[in-house]
Amino acid sequence: MIQRYSRPAMAAIWEPENRFRIWFEIEAHACDAQAKLGVIPRSAARAVWRRGKWQIARIDAIERETRHDVIAFLTNLAEHVGPAARFVHQGMTSSDVLDTCLAVQLTQAADLLLADLDGLLKALKRRAFEHRRTPCIGRSHAIHAEPTTFGLKLAQAYAEFARARQRLKAARREIATCAISGAVGTFANIDPRVEAHVARKLGLAVEPISTQVIPRDRHAAFFATLGVIASSVERLATEVRHLQRTEVLEAEEPFAKGQKGSSAMPHKRNPVLSENLTGLARLVRGMVVPALENVALWHERDISHSSVERVIGPDATIALDFALGRLTGLIANLVVYPDNMRRNLDRLGGLVHSQRVLLALTQAGMSRERAYETVQRHAMAAWRSGGNLHQMLAADSAVAKVLKPRQLAALFDLGYHLKHVDTIFRRVFTSRP
Repeated sequence: MIQRYSRPAMAAIWEPENRFRIWFEIEAHACDAQAKLGVIPRSAARAVWRRGKWQIARIDAIERETRHDVIAFLTNLAEHVGPAARFVHQGMTSSDVLDTCLAVQLTQAADLLLADLDGLLKALKRRAFEHRRTPCIGRSHAIHAEPTTFGLKLAQAYAEFARARQRLKAARREIATCAISGAVGTFANIDPRVEAHVARKLGLAVEPISTQVIPRDRHAAFFATLGVIASSVERLATEVRHLQRTEVLEAEEPFAKGQKGSSAMPHKRNPVLSENLTGLARLVRGMVVPALENVALWHERDISHSSVERVIGPDATIALDFALGRLTGLIANLVVYPDNMRRNLDRLGGLVHSQRVLLALTQAGMSRERAYETVQRHAMAAWRSGGNLHQMLAADSAVAKVLKPRQLAALFDLGYHLKHVDTIFRRVFTSRP
């Protein structure tokens, strides 16, 4: 992922220094377990911890010759450890190091993403309560439907990202497994207790059966979860993009002093953050299919998954981390225009109350078919002429026969649509602080 869309903490997880540190810890913890079992001298295990060092440039130079990254690392490590290095990597295979390391990196990435989601949830909750009773029009098919509140829009997003957090916790738990089982995963040359020791030290679970590689359905589930979260990011970003349209202008992204919207048109205030989030979401989702295709490896091991994961591991987590941070800032600083919301709500002359009138007419004795035809006829006339639905219905003798003027007027009360807002908020926010 390019630096423009990277944040330091997440990017650091995928830097060579962190990767080689994890490789070293895997090897050193394995040596400790081997020494405890009497397979290697205890002095050798101590020497690995005491003298173990690596140099990225030197590893790269060795790999150019060996064309094998794990061997290059072990060779450089041996240059520092000395004779005791012959006991390193006893009974292990490269996948034991690579797969266990990737599990650690993905759990580290998941922890940052969980923290990102916590920040986003906090911002959504604050703004939702701020606008709990700010009325606005709800839209279906992008057309005015019935009244809602802007707080309910944000509460919906909160609930969606709360589910995302639960899914990510489950994905983190599933990906956090350790495999130190040797060639084809049979433990023929290494005791399973070594794996258990390394797993415990790294905060991982033991992979029940690894076949030499950790099964890639785990990874597919992890990246699929990131893809779903990215889709939720896009859903909220798309809502902001629509609300910022000039003809709507119910909310807009913050526009900083000195910010420029267009190289040609000085008046422009574009939803660039939301559009950027839409693009990043596409990138993250695009990495889900390769992760799914990695599941079908040949026999006990092949490396067709390796090149894929070297790209999507960093790129998907870095992009999503950046997107969640950007979305949090957008929501925290979103500019909301309640007056415009009310103006849009009223622009169709009360048509948004049509369902309530329909129901009232049927409850008063009119057939549903006739009630629908009556309300729709006046609604279409009001839509075309810009008239007032209440006034048109009040002048209809058929309506006047079943509804008193006071009853009809009450059907256009905005508060009626908001009476269960607090109930919905309790449902959404009681499960989390």
